[in-house]
This record gives sequence, structure tokens and C-alpha cells, in this order.
Amino acid sequence: MTEVLTKDMTANPAPIGLLGFGMTTVMLNLHNAGFFGLNTMILGLGIFYGGLAQLIAGLMEWKKGNTFACTAFVSYGAFWLSLVGLIVMSKTPMGIDGPNGTAMSFFLAMWGVLTLFLFVGTFKLNRALQVVFGTLVLLFFLLAYGEATGDKTLSSFTGYEGIFCGASAIYTAMAQVLNDVFGKVVLPIGPMIS
Repeated sequence: MTEVLTKDMTANPAPIGLLGFGMTTVMLNLHNAGFFGLNTMILGLGIFYGGLAQLIAGLMEWKKGNTFACTAFVSYGAFWLSLVGLIVMSKTPMGIDGPNGTAMSFFLAMWGVLTLFLFVGTFKLNRALQVVFGTLVLLFFLLAYGEATGDKTLSSFTGYEGIFCGASAIYTAMAQVLNDVFGKVVLPIGPMIS
């Protein structure tokens, strides 16, 4: 019996996942840096692009057999949905309290730990993803520290660091799209490490 191999002709879902993460991260951190208040624009983006689009990209990566990207996109899609859920549920008349600073710091620190492990995985990928995940590790731990201590002076710095993190994800996504469209390196993402 002969084995039939088929070529995967489906599109690369990583740019959608990276854009969902990156654009939502930039918008939330523009708020953290003090440019505007937390509003429905950020929450809507968190549900639909940061949340649902990343979940879809993660499932597409699962279909391609990419465990790393599946884990990252599904996890961060669920992060955005749960973060919006925490914010919205605490505003309902059902009497559900939102997390206090200590609880929120543990929530963010757990995401920092997950991200730290994923960051180690990027050592076998490319430099652009190392920047995305390295700055995200820092962002989660800065946010956790700020929540634990109530240090509001840190908020602006953390916001700018988060803007950089999100922008690096947007860059990585667009590099993948443009490099694919042009069939050559238009925007470098660094060497693939073997």
C-alpha cells in the first residue's frame, strides 16, 4: 500500500494571531500610558480581535500541527476574553466583585509564567518572536507588580513597554505577510534557529 502525501496549501494563520494580539495590546497600553480611558473600543477589540481571532488562528495552527503557535494563540485569545470578562462582570448588577489588586497581580503573574515558558520556545524560532515574547514576559510581570503594590507611577512606563510589545507583534505579522507576498525578505524577522 502506498502512502499518499498531500501538500498543505492553506494560508499561514500566524499573522492574524499576531495582529489580533498586537493591535489589542497596543490599544490597551495606550490606555495604560494615559492617552485615553478604558472604553468599549478596547473591550470590543479584546473580544473580537484579541480574543476570537486569536482562538481561530490557534485552531488553524493546530490543524497545521504547530503546537507552539496553537498553544500561544489559543492561550492569549482566552486571556483577552477572560480579561474583558473580568472587567465587564464586575460592572454588572449581579453583585459579582472584580478582583482586588492582589488577586489581579496573581492573575497577571500566572500569564507571565506561561509567557516565560513560551519565550524559551522562541529560542528555536526567530528573533522577531523572541522580541515579542521577551517584551511580553516583562509586560506581564510589570503589570503584576503594579497591581500588587498599587504603584501608579509605574503605569505610564508599563504602558509604553506594552505599546512596544504590541508593535513588535504587528511588525512580525506584517513581515510574514509581505515576505510571503513578495517571495523575498522585505521586512526581516531574523534567522530561523535550528
